[in-house]
Amino acid sequence: MNDTVLVTGATGFVGSAVARRLLDAGYTVRTLVRESSRLDNLRGLDVELFVGDLRIPDSLARAMKGCDGLFHVAADYRLWARSPHEIYASNLRGSRNIILAAIRAGVGRIVYTSSVATLGLPADGSQGDEETPVSASDMIGHYKRSKFLAEQKVRKLAEKEGLDVVTVNPSAPVGPRDIKPTPTGRLILDAARGRMPAYVDTGLNIVHVDDVATGHLQAYEHGTRGRRYVLGGEDMTLQQIILEAAAVAGRKPRLVRMPHNVVMPFAYLSEGVAQLTGRAPALTVAGAKLAKKKMFFSHARAERELGYQPRPAKAAFVDAVEWFRSNGYF
Repeated sequence: MNDTVLVTGATGFVGSAVARRLLDAGYTVRTLVRESSRLDNLRGLDVELFVGDLRIPDSLARAMKGCDGLFHVAADYRLWARSPHEIYASNLRGSRNIILAAIRAGVGRIVYTSSVATLGLPADGSQGDEETPVSASDMIGHYKRSKFLAEQKVRKLAEKEGLDVVTVNPSAPVGPRDIKPTPTGRLILDAARGRMPAYVDTGLNIVHVDDVATGHLQAYEHGTRGRRYVLGGEDMTLQQIILEAAAVAGRKPRLVRMPHNVVMPFAYLSEGVAQLTGRAPALTVAGAKLAKKKMFFSHARAERELGYQPRPAKAAFVDAVEWFRSNGYF
């Protein structure tokens, strides 16, 4: 494949994995980076760098010119921000700006990276999927709401302009090069370092970040226009996640289960301190509210239509812990 594609968010966790996978598949890869972006995840990669900012429409045209495809992976993945408008500026307005730039450049196909955060969850606790009913009122916190609104905006633009857009909804990616780290990566890191003595009864769908990247490629090459695909992996309770990550790091923690109603006051207190100091809170109100439901999802559609086949979650923990350790996070 010799298509030229632009990847937004390529300096980040998922975006850098997508860029690497596209290079392996023979694509010419361009990346959109901000002047302030850390370039650690792009070091040594044969990619073209274009300076731009999703929040500044005029900065996008040069990077988009001549591209066959767009992978819009960039997102502000924070469950708390001192100024929540920053999350909407990147996730909602930024998505609108890059799609409009793609329209003007005549880009042929777009893979838009959403999240399982925008999907519904069955009341009986079973797995959600691409068709589970959901509404804006189900969106807890600014991150989920911004991604929900952004996915709606992209869908409406695609319908109005006749765009070829495929949406992918990754679950909770884990693996190497999580430099910030993301909220999920922070969970794995804290468990590996023995800093997670307690848990609540909740769960996540864990997927290796490199499998998410492969799913993006498969969506570009085989996805049905206008369709969405869950890129998930293995459903695990929070207790299982902590124990597995700790075991990979050679630890055997003794965990205490905490009721949800005990966690919530600490989350409010943590956010109150964060507002005063500007430092990200250890606990977030949105995270505590989200923990009341198990975020379990099925990737059957992607498996059936794209050939998507994720590896076991343990492999993601092994690669993540090894990367954190070798890069000084311990």
